[in-house]
Amino acid sequence: MRHPLLKAAMLVALTLPLASCATVAGEPVALSSQAALAAAVASPLRTPANVARDQYRHPLETLSFFGVRPNHTVVEIWPGGGWYTEILAPYLAAGGGRLYAAAPDGGLNGIRKLQQANPSLYGTVAMANFPVFDGQGTRVPDGSADVVLTFRNVHNWRMGYQREDKQDYSAEAFRQIYAMLKPGGVLGIVDHRLPESADAERERTSGYIKVSTVRRLAEAAGFRLAGSSEINANPRDTADWPNGVWTLPPSYALKDKDRERYAAIGESDRMTLKFVKPR
Repeated sequence: MRHPLLKAAMLVALTLPLASCATVAGEPVALSSQAALAAAVASPLRTPANVARDQYRHPLETLSFFGVRPNHTVVEIWPGGGWYTEILAPYLAAGGGRLYAAAPDGGLNGIRKLQQANPSLYGTVAMANFPVFDGQGTRVPDGSADVVLTFRNVHNWRMGYQREDKQDYSAEAFRQIYAMLKPGGVLGIVDHRLPESADAERERTSGYIKVSTVRRLAEAAGFRLAGSSEINANPRDTADWPNGVWTLPPSYALKDKDRERYAAIGESDRMTLKFVKPR
C-alpha cells in the first residue's frame, strides 16, 4: 500500500480528463500525467535537503522534457542516494508503471536504505546491475524500458570510475542502455557540460564532458538526438575550477576556502539531452 497522502493526491491527478492537454518543452502532455508528476515533486515525503536542490535540478521540467509517463517502465541508471527515486518511485507506482534502479551492487545501497526506511513507498523498485561485464549480474531485460534516465553519470564512465584500470567504458554503457530500451524508447541525459573549445583530455579528470562527446557515444550506439534543453544550464559556471566540478556545491571539494564564492555560482552548468531509439 502506498502512503495514503501521496497516493490520494496522485490518484486524483491521474483521474483528470485525458483529453485535456498542456504544452511542455514544445510537446503536448496529458494534464493527468503532468499533475501526477507535479504532485510527486511537491510531496511532503521527499527529503528536505533534496527539495532544496530543486532550484538547480528542476525535476518537474526535466522529467516533463524527457516525456516520462506514470505507466512507463523507467530505468534510473546509477541512482546514488535516490534523489530522483524519491520522485519517480511513487509517480510510477501510482500510475501502474515500473522503476528499475540499475548500478553496480554497491551503488544501490542508497536505494536499499530508502526501501528499509519506507518499504510501502519504495518496495516495488526493482534492482539490476549496470553496466554488466562478462555476463555477470542481473540485468534489465532487453527491450523492456520505455525510458532510461541517467543524471550526471556519463562523465564517470568516460573517467573509468569504479574500474581499477580506469579504462573508459562509456561506449559499452551506451550499448547496454540501447539494448534495454523498446524501439521508440527515450534516453534522457543530464550531465556537467564542458565547453566545446576545451581540451578533450579534461573529460578524464574534471567531471565535465562535452555535448559533442555525449552525442558521439549515443549516436554510435544507434540513438538519434530528439532534442536538447537549457533547463539545467548555469551560465555562471565556467567549468575551469581547481578541483573540477566537485569544487562547486553540493560537494565543495575545497571545503571552506572561497565557499561563499562557489555558493554564489551554484551547481554546475548542465546539458539536458533527449535521445530516441529508432523504431
